[in-house]
Amino acid sequence: MPPEALTPERVLEATEEVLRRYGPAKATVVDVARALGVSHGSVYRHFRTKAALREAVTERWLDQAHDELSGIAAAQGPAPERLRRWLAALFAAKRRKAGDDPELFATYMALVGENSGTVARHIDTMVAQIAAIVEDGVARGEFAAADPSATARAIWDATGRFHDPVYAAEWSAPGIDTAFTSVCDLILRGLRA
Repeated sequence: MPPEALTPERVLEATEEVLRRYGPAKATVVDVARALGVSHGSVYRHFRTKAALREAVTERWLDQAHDELSGIAAAQGPAPERLRRWLAALFAAKRRKAGDDPELFATYMALVGENSGTVARHIDTMVAQIAAIVEDGVARGEFAAADPSATARAIWDATGRFHDPVYAAEWSAPGIDTAFTSVCDLILRGLRA
């Protein structure tokens, strides 16, 4: 049986495992190559530098939430319900990432600090999805927002406690779900046409 082809996706999966095992400070490209059973030069054919590899892993991790959220943003139905569902799905995804594998979450937090451009693109994508929901709500007469993009950014900022990893320790605290519901209710009341 021929060996499995080395693809960027396989390299990223192996890198994630190596990061989980060694942490961001100790993980090397050689460790990734060893995990794949290839030379480190083979890894560099897909990712030119260690920094590029780490950025790609960070981007992959951040992008995992985009599909579900973009589906909610593009769905039919009342905008207030979609916005609440979108915010709840984002919060749930962030909680899962922090709770299911705390070591890997801590590793990614270190990587996120190294890749501010990747994080900025991720946030822009998230805010654009919120803006699409707000624009649809305005078009349907459900929301009153003079500038849907600015409103979307304000919603992102107002809900930071429920998606910004700096608050991860609070995501399992008693009362956090009540706090989340209260913030969503406040936002939706403020948007009402």
